[in-house]
Amino acid sequence: MSATPPTPQPRQGQAPAPLARVEFHLQFIRSFADPTFDAVRGALVQVEEVAWKNYQDGRKAPVTQKAGPGFADPDYELSVEWLATRDRLLAAEARQKDPATPSRVLLICGAARNDGSCPGEISKTWRMTQWAKEVLQADAIEADVLDLSLLTSSYDLHIHPCKGCVSTAMPLCHWPCSCYPNHGERQTNDWMAEIYERWTAAHAVIILTPVYWYQTPGVLKLMIDRLVCADGGNPDPTSTHGKKAVEAKALELQGWNYPKHLAGRAYGLVVHGDVAGIEGVRRGLSDWLDWMGLVDAGAKSRLDRYIGYYDSYAQSHEALDRDTDMQQEVRNVARAVAQAVKQLRAGTLTPPDAALQAPRPK
Repeated sequence: MSATPPTPQPRQGQAPAPLARVEFHLQFIRSFADPTFDAVRGALVQVEEVAWKNYQDGRKAPVTQKAGPGFADPDYELSVEWLATRDRLLAAEARQKDPATPSRVLLICGAARNDGSCPGEISKTWRMTQWAKEVLQADAIEADVLDLSLLTSSYDLHIHPCKGCVSTAMPLCHWPCSCYPNHGERQTNDWMAEIYERWTAAHAVIILTPVYWYQTPGVLKLMIDRLVCADGGNPDPTSTHGKKAVEAKALELQGWNYPKHLAGRAYGLVVHGDVAGIEGVRRGLSDWLDWMGLVDAGAKSRLDRYIGYYDSYAQSHEALDRDTDMQQEVRNVARAVAQAVKQLRAGTLTPPDAALQAPRPK
């Protein structure tokens, strides 16, 4: 038996120095440039002083409690916010596996456009999402609509970017993500805590998205990146004592099983564009979902189509009105996923290669 290799030391030297007091002030005060805040400038000065001290002290998780039984280090202080998210995920997983609960499909509208922000008009993706919702509900399946365009139109709502912990060591990437909130750096109101729960509660997922510059929209990509913890993530942050990179590297080198926390759920895809890129985006999404262990609902569940090819943007909704064939194809994606959910819950949805052992577990 070969010996465990020595634990590599983290490479460092990229991060800039912390903000000095003047730069911190300039960053902080930008959120209050509206003259209506002038009447409370004195109070803002007080708030800024507290925020400055919290930034200096690195108060990422200001409220913690001992992890307790079931963790590698029961005495380690964990964020109460992370623990609350974990408890909701455990409850959602239990509901999802309970045969007495209703079937549920998570419909993800990946467009950034809605009529509550600058575009002033709903997205075509939103319309397609509603068609899929109608099909599922007619089949007595709960349809949970996750509209990612709310990131562009809601007050102080965020999906903060993935910090890439997994690339340092897989066990450093916690399930659910523990990188946020970071109160000391004002990285709060992170939507992913709720989104993890909604993925976990679902028996299937349908992602509907336009193509933005040959890629998925930024709102969708933010969510995708933050779901890396669902594929191999560490459910016990005490095993790495938070973000101790050396401990995480050593733990991975001892042998990590890369748990797939969302595996076995079914999926469907609708990708649309107007000029180019639909096939590449659809393939990329399929590959990602396959990698995470989700099961596609058949060829008709993976759709890519152009709407109004090279026509004007101004008349794109009218082009969709005319394309009744695509309207039915979108509905067929939902119908295929509905059938997959029924097989999944009956225990008959099994990929032919399910019993094969992967020689590369990562």
